[in-house]
Amino acid sequence: MDYKKAGVDIEAGYKSVELMKEHVKKTMREEVLGGLGGFSGAFSLAKIKEMEEPVLLSGTDGCGTKVKLAMIMDKHDTIGIDAVAMCVNDIACAGGEPLFFLDYIACGKNYPEKIASIVKGVADGCLQSEAALIGGETAEHPGLMPEDDYDLAGFAVGVCDKKDMITGENLKAGDVLIGMASSGVHSNGFSLVRKVFEMTKESLDTYYDELGKTLGETLLAPTRIYVKALKNIKNAGVTVKACSHITGGGFYENVPRMLKDGVHAVIEKDSYPVPPIFPLMAEKGQIEEQMMYNTFNMGIGMIVAVDPADVDKAMEAIKASGDTPYVIGKIEEGEKGVTLC
Repeated sequence: MDYKKAGVDIEAGYKSVELMKEHVKKTMREEVLGGLGGFSGAFSLAKIKEMEEPVLLSGTDGCGTKVKLAMIMDKHDTIGIDAVAMCVNDIACAGGEPLFFLDYIACGKNYPEKIASIVKGVADGCLQSEAALIGGETAEHPGLMPEDDYDLAGFAVGVCDKKDMITGENLKAGDVLIGMASSGVHSNGFSLVRKVFEMTKESLDTYYDELGKTLGETLLAPTRIYVKALKNIKNAGVTVKACSHITGGGFYENVPRMLKDGVHAVIEKDSYPVPPIFPLMAEKGQIEEQMMYNTFNMGIGMIVAVDPADVDKAMEAIKASGDTPYVIGKIEEGEKGVTLC
């Protein structure tokens, strides 16, 4: 008896590491110390000394049941972007710059080419957010997971000078809410998505005129990363007073998280175009509108609150990053919460 006969292929693990090295190398920053393959990832904090009061920010998340679609479609090169996005967007939302990322892949069986494809997506997400991929783990779980199944999660660390943290404490009535367009469903609500649509290769390969592509292509579109957009806003001299990453729980759960007591967010639903995947889901699944806005991002992945005088500068900065902004509402005095009208 040996480890391979028990279900764990060490040689496959070595091959996976070799195949992923070319992708990992692309994400390196000058602060990264050492190479791939050590027991830990090392990252120099020398530059942080330039900050008055540096604060480390961290985020960890996965892609939820969206990975099931990647398995069905046998397309694994973008799901890693989702894993990175879910972590670095949260860090950027607090005013931080993502520094580095680590991934964790659990699988029933290590297929080196598949693992390398997943890591390629992780590296692409790191490149988009200018974070270094400094480590990770691929764990085979024979007997715990089916051979073709896997799960993906990640962990990111960022930094921010305390004076630049986005806290919402200076929000006031009259401040303007700017929403940044999402790329689609992103990585939340897929347990409901999988109840609305049949999760088969045939179903996911079905072309919909209203989507302009197949259902699978639409649903598997990677989560938008907003790190550069928020960095551009800051570099334009605009103060983001509050920020909300619209993830699980949609508008009703996430918008109040950006508010201080005594202020209320009002969002106009017709102030931006809702991507066609959402009305299609609502119709096919007979999902009430409030539930849609309480589950999905409905076309807005990130919301920032700025002073009215800074709206034009903020909009231009967001556009310069390649993102699409919309003025979607405002802040009013009132009980902490959100109204969609």
